[in-house]
Amino acid sequence: MKRLFLLFMLSSFLLPAMALEGNPVADPAAVVVSGKARFTVLTPEMIRIQYSEKGKFEDRATFAVINRRLPVPHFTTEQKDGCLFIKTDALTLKYKIGGVINANDHNDEVLGISLSLNGRSVLWYPGKDDALNLKGTTRTLDGQIGDNKRQELENGLLSRAGWSIIDESPKARRGDGSTTFAFDKSYDGIEWVAEPVDKDAIDWYFLGYGHQYKKALGDFVKVAGRQPMPPLYVLGYWYSKYQRYTSDEFMEIVNDVKCNQIPMDVMIFDMDWHTQGWTGWTWDRTAIPDPEGLISWMHDNGLKVALNLHPADGVDADEDFFSEIRDDMGMDSSAKVVPWNLSDPKFYHSMFNRIIRAREQQGVDFWWLDWQQNLTSKYVSGLSETFWCNHVFYNDMRLNRPGHRPLIFHRWGGLGSHRYPIGFSGDSFTTYGTLAWQPYFTATASNVGFGYWGHDLGGHQQTGDNDPEIYLRWMQYGVFTPIFRTHATNWPGIERRIWHYDNFPLLLETVKLRYALMPYIYTAARQAYDTGVSICRPLYYDSPEKNNAYLFEDEYMFGDDILVAPVVAPSGDDGKTMRRIWLPEGKWFDVCRNEVVEGDRIFTSGYSLQEIPYFFRAGTVVVNNPPMLNLNTRPDRLILKVVPGNDGATSLYEDDGDSEGYKTGEYSMVKIVHHGNSICIMPREGSFPGMPAERAYTVEFLAVQQPASVSVNGATLSNGSWNYDAQQKKVNVYVPSMPCDKKIDVSVNY
Repeated sequence: MKRLFLLFMLSSFLLPAMALEGNPVADPAAVVVSGKARFTVLTPEMIRIQYSEKGKFEDRATFAVINRRLPVPHFTTEQKDGCLFIKTDALTLKYKIGGVINANDHNDEVLGISLSLNGRSVLWYPGKDDALNLKGTTRTLDGQIGDNKRQELENGLLSRAGWSIIDESPKARRGDGSTTFAFDKSYDGIEWVAEPVDKDAIDWYFLGYGHQYKKALGDFVKVAGRQPMPPLYVLGYWYSKYQRYTSDEFMEIVNDVKCNQIPMDVMIFDMDWHTQGWTGWTWDRTAIPDPEGLISWMHDNGLKVALNLHPADGVDADEDFFSEIRDDMGMDSSAKVVPWNLSDPKFYHSMFNRIIRAREQQGVDFWWLDWQQNLTSKYVSGLSETFWCNHVFYNDMRLNRPGHRPLIFHRWGGLGSHRYPIGFSGDSFTTYGTLAWQPYFTATASNVGFGYWGHDLGGHQQTGDNDPEIYLRWMQYGVFTPIFRTHATNWPGIERRIWHYDNFPLLLETVKLRYALMPYIYTAARQAYDTGVSICRPLYYDSPEKNNAYLFEDEYMFGDDILVAPVVAPSGDDGKTMRRIWLPEGKWFDVCRNEVVEGDRIFTSGYSLQEIPYFFRAGTVVVNNPPMLNLNTRPDRLILKVVPGNDGATSLYEDDGDSEGYKTGEYSMVKIVHHGNSICIMPREGSFPGMPAERAYTVEFLAVQQPASVSVNGATLSNGSWNYDAQQKKVNVYVPSMPCDKKIDVSVNY
């Protein structure tokens, strides 16, 4: 069959160089033009559909899609009976030549795409309702009580119908009421907002992946940009509370944390760090007389510092740097405020070079961009303030602090926001219903690649006394979330210092467990960067044809090998909470019961306050840290938990933890293979600055009988080098420090 192409090479030379990943101009060989319609075959399952009455097609990056230069997949074109047919290995597109593509058609007379799903044919056409969409996320959980935010979830990239649409049409409304824009010329190195070439154009991306959910996400990040890895410290414990702490009170908190041996990595200064009210840029020196000294002291104690911002009110006359910014903007000397207008490059240049840079020079590590005001710009109609602030703040840090990974803490601003980690979910209420819905909310956000939601662990607003049990259950859930941060509003009765609770030992165990799991979590963060599959993800990614994978929405996978079913209800008179759980097909290791169990079944069990229902995939090896107080130092010994029930393998990922070298090959991988009663730690592959030359291991074989002997690299160990814990049915093998470029075999022999 003939292939119908229209080359559009000229546009390749007219577009500016972009610092965004990739190239927004597709390979001409992937493009088919028919009159006022243009189709770009991006993958066998993804086709871009454009229609412009003016014949103007957008070739610049847009908010959601920044790269279209993909390898051209195999496809054919044919004109027959007045229609254009484009066939890939997965899809067949039919377009009536000369027809007007319109979202209101609700039929396939002009345009239709067919695909096969589980042996049956599925037909999509413009305007078809995606009733089976699996949803994505929403801008904020402000006001969340129970699942009252469910109806606000935007459509995601995945659907049980087998298809979905990314709508980048200029007039399409995003979740916050904003619209998409193009990126064009850069200012101070940041790609800037630009009007579309045709505001009335259609710009759709058809995703026909069936139930290949992981493949769909992997291809999405190829066109939309990857989820950047956050700095390692971000995955540790944050202390945060909306309260006017003085310098002495901040230091008292840190000293209490140290005295109680609580691991911690981040200290938040909420909005009372500054003068004024909601918006402010000037230190309140009645509370914090020496900001540089306080931040330096925090750094000396191993903590990173973030400041909260509500920038919408601009810069008032009594703020630091007001007169300089006013003059930069060419305003009259009588002006009392410089309005917030981040869409103006001149304002961005002045604001960031005057104020933001000054605070960063005082030691601020990152910004909590707590945008709650106008949803869209007063200056550029349809421009999302949330998305645009995220884009500018993130890229400003990328450009001006190149030795560190850029990082902001912010609300969701629509598709494309995954490129600017990490997310702040907002002000929820402290109820069990609220807690019960957050596992679903967090995992479902992976359907739009937004993998780093951070919640107010314990809830933001509460109406009664502090409840140690609900706080404990929220913290236990928090262990298995992307960001581990306690927070609450400024009501003085709310307590978030875990050492002030009677159940502090159990609360402390949650923090210790989080730090123990950090090698596993950080490896999952790398996998999210590589594959587009977030750390927290729904069960249906692995079991798409099982109804229970969709019904048990308060369970989720945490990385590839841990299934979590958190307790989200109060305990009964016996101190236990009954929990109904579905395990997918296969064998699983029940961590609470210390035994291998069969999957593809539903069961109910009671869980005491110290128990968290989570399950390891049988056969895997879960890498843990030894006890530690922060993530500033790299342990010289790791713990390998060998999970029984099957053979398997895992990988340990490492890099320097803060630079962007991980994008250019500065990292290492260690593969660990489990076979029978032995594991093999393979030689390390790759390198990065500061990596250890050698390492020791404690290998824990779980739920096994007492062995007759244990060997390392074929040599039988003396009893002092291993022991058997009869109560936990666990063999502990202490492997001495060995070069990381050498293979290590560890076996238990019966």
